[in-house]
Amino acid sequence: MTQELSTTAPEHLPRQRGDWWRDAVIYQVYVRSFADSDGDGIGDLRGIRERLPHLAGLGVDAVWITPFYASPQADGGYDVADYRAVDPLFGKLSDADDLVREAHRLGLRVIVDIVPNHTSDQHPWFLAALAGGPERAYYHFRPGKGANGELPPNDWESVFGGPAWTRAAVPDGDGGTSQPEAGGEWYLHLFAPEQPDLNWEHPAVSEEFASVLRFWLDLGVDGFRIDVAHGMVKADGMPDIGLREQAKMIGAQVLPFFDQDGVHEIHRSWRRLLDGYEGERIGVAEAWAPTAERLALYVRPDEMHQAFNFQFLRCPWDPDRMREVIDASLAATASVGAPTTWVLSNHDVVRHPTRYGDGPAGLRRARAAALLMLALPGSAYIYQGEELGLPEVTDLPDEVRQDPSFFRAEGQDGFRDGCRVPIPWTRSGSSHGFGSAGSWLPQPDSWGELSVEAQTGVPGSTLELYRAALAVRREHPGLGAGDAVTWLDAPEGVLALARDGFLCTTNTTGTEVELPVPGTVLLSSGAPGFGDGTVRLPADSSTWWAI
Repeated sequence: MTQELSTTAPEHLPRQRGDWWRDAVIYQVYVRSFADSDGDGIGDLRGIRERLPHLAGLGVDAVWITPFYASPQADGGYDVADYRAVDPLFGKLSDADDLVREAHRLGLRVIVDIVPNHTSDQHPWFLAALAGGPERAYYHFRPGKGANGELPPNDWESVFGGPAWTRAAVPDGDGGTSQPEAGGEWYLHLFAPEQPDLNWEHPAVSEEFASVLRFWLDLGVDGFRIDVAHGMVKADGMPDIGLREQAKMIGAQVLPFFDQDGVHEIHRSWRRLLDGYEGERIGVAEAWAPTAERLALYVRPDEMHQAFNFQFLRCPWDPDRMREVIDASLAATASVGAPTTWVLSNHDVVRHPTRYGDGPAGLRRARAAALLMLALPGSAYIYQGEELGLPEVTDLPDEVRQDPSFFRAEGQDGFRDGCRVPIPWTRSGSSHGFGSAGSWLPQPDSWGELSVEAQTGVPGSTLELYRAALAVRREHPGLGAGDAVTWLDAPEGVLALARDGFLCTTNTTGTEVELPVPGTVLLSSGAPGFGDGTVRLPADSSTWWAI
């Protein structure tokens, strides 16, 4: 690295307590874009380990790391060829072990991604399947329609755009493939063609993944974020949907390839496995469901501990919709005794400062939304760079893009590279401290002033806002735990959310709003103005009060 910001433990360590996951703040690291230790322009495990003091100093409780397993990298590591090996791009298995140990030394727990819906097309199982081995039953191969099987078996579409089926090819013995395969069967891939879907009805699949989970639990990880947790089971008969643009329906209605009831038995078996280990190891479901009630099924007492609240992530900057989503989410999870898990951004969506608006307005709203999210009961996730107020990079040249959905020209926005640009650590340098050379995606020149170095110790900076918010959240008894809020009367466009001895006011309007002073200011995303017994809440701002 070009500069070390800190190599020692912070004065305060994250909390270590029972049921830690119920109100934990968890920081997501997109491994290739966090920190590069070897100067190849791509982030790695050693880079993460060297930057862990930043996360401990920020005040988070845990870190979630995206896939670092052996992979051809057709989809940023979510195409896994070996679930027990570290890809040389990111280091060695010993680096993973060192990272977990150092995180634990700093009081941070470690959650790793597991990708059970599909493998890489270079996984030994799939290669054997193409060669006609018994592993063929581990995937979904089907004959095509049409006179010669030249049409896909059904009308399912890939999340990345185009058909969810590819006609199989067989190895030609020289490292290539021939088309089509004898028999003309097609295989299912809900994502890229390099990511064939597994058949979870085959017992060998569940046995293998139980073994994989034990491998990483034995190494010391504290849990798993389960990729496509809603997708492992497909509807019987794989019926046609009869509609186009199916990716736009994800999270809006039940599809025959997502959110099928059969996934819950898989999650129950994994919960039993996790409960067999000491130290409160957890499962976090990346589950898209059409309603808060359907999502709550993933966090029943015998299933996963958390499920991302994508209804909240998708919510526009609108007070009525925000209140509606918050109420529905809290009610649904409370009905099964689980915490709600809040999130504003991740590696698959446009960063929320850009979603909320252009330029300064988007950043103001993002800062306000962060305080609103951190005031809610339950657990919260922070995506790397969110604490710096990073916007989406919208002007990447086509020649540098690597997102497979971009090249298929449809599906999942097609622009996920913009939220994956490596984050800035320093004002200057070829990659703003990301590594000793450049970065795999180019950073905007303006990001130097958004770097950790530029914002550290600067009153009012987004980084210091996050640090202060997490410190208050840790210390105030009315924050974090619990499962309900009380809404107080407030002027139009203002949300007033009360908890035990605490109040969060969020002005979602573009102008100042005046109201009686409700208490003592703890923290604000924009400096409020005070008059004779009144306070003027700045436009697009949140303020925390002790009441």
